[in-house]
Amino acid sequence: MKQGIHPENYRLVAFKDMSNDHTFVTRSCVNTKETITLEGVEYPLYKLEISNTSHPFYTGKMKLVDTAGRVDKFRSRYGERKK
Repeated sequence: MKQGIHPENYRLVAFKDMSNDHTFVTRSCVNTKETITLEGVEYPLYKLEISNTSHPFYTGKMKLVDTAGRVDKFRSRYGERKK
């Protein structure tokens, strides 16, 4: 492997999907503030909104992702319309 091409903080990091609590460990240089202990080992923790275990493309299920309350805001403004 070529020397000096990786950042200094390239290490094992735990990524946690917040929508379904799936956690996986991989190498990364992402900045983190929290840690998590998995199988007795402490890792830096990075929280994700969506991963391959919750993304509709991989699961085949449609899921409404509403992080800013836009859908609720729309429904309160315009209400449910009947056909």
